[in-house]
Amino acid sequence: MPKSIDEIELVIFDTETTGLEPGAGDRIVEIAAVKLVGDRKISDFQSLVNPGRLISPAAFAVNKISTEMLKDAPTIQEVMPRFLNFVQDAPLFSYNAGFDMEFLNQELKITGIGAAEDIVAIDILKMARRLLPGLERYPLWFVANHLGVTSVQEHRASSDVEMTWQVFRRLKQVLTKKGITDFTSFAHLFGISPRALKDIHLQKSAEIQEAIDLGVSLKIKYLSTSSATVTEREVIPKEIREEQGRSYLVGYCCLRREERTFRIDSILHLEIMGKNENKKS
Repeated sequence: MPKSIDEIELVIFDTETTGLEPGAGDRIVEIAAVKLVGDRKISDFQSLVNPGRLISPAAFAVNKISTEMLKDAPTIQEVMPRFLNFVQDAPLFSYNAGFDMEFLNQELKITGIGAAEDIVAIDILKMARRLLPGLERYPLWFVANHLGVTSVQEHRASSDVEMTWQVFRRLKQVLTKKGITDFTSFAHLFGISPRALKDIHLQKSAEIQEAIDLGVSLKIKYLSTSSATVTEREVIPKEIREEQGRSYLVGYCCLRREERTFRIDSILHLEIMGKNENKKS
């Protein structure tokens, strides 16, 4: 049985950087994280990092971290092993995780450790966009305010981690009300780790193809991308279609009584109907 999101250890983290372009040489200057089980904090982590280069004026205007503040800070070669020891095997959660993971992977390469391909990374910004469709804007402070989080975003790693945690708790409550509590669904809906997502995607695609080959219908639990509602449907699958980097199940929806297209990464659960009967025949 899949583990609940509240049963596993997870890490919410944030970085502050010298600028916005790791490919152009920008570096991490601060990293912070909390380790959680459910709504309980187990431990936390915070460190400034001497990046060995100047901070851009634009970055300083946001985070107020100066080059002077970092002159005696440890280097990434000292900080990264401590951070990885803190994380262990826990999945990483972050707001705009693509940004933080790009910088994290760059620093891992610089230290000689190599990119974190096996780490499961979940994007809380992606959660906000999927669960709060139609919101005017999606910066962290705006989503936090919309969800009733009253603290002010300070653009320092520790305070942003705290705000992200509060946003995550409220978005998790939205999912719980929709009956989505298992970690596998979280990873499939909101993950950005190519390897982990590929395994889940391949498993779902294989089951869809099996139903097509057997000529039987599927029972699916589906999160709508437009309304964030969860519905259960019976679908007679026709094909798996690839469009613009996404995979879709195309089939006849018995609920809507017409052919419909479903994003495979929005299918929370699927069951092949009549599978055992077909195997016996």
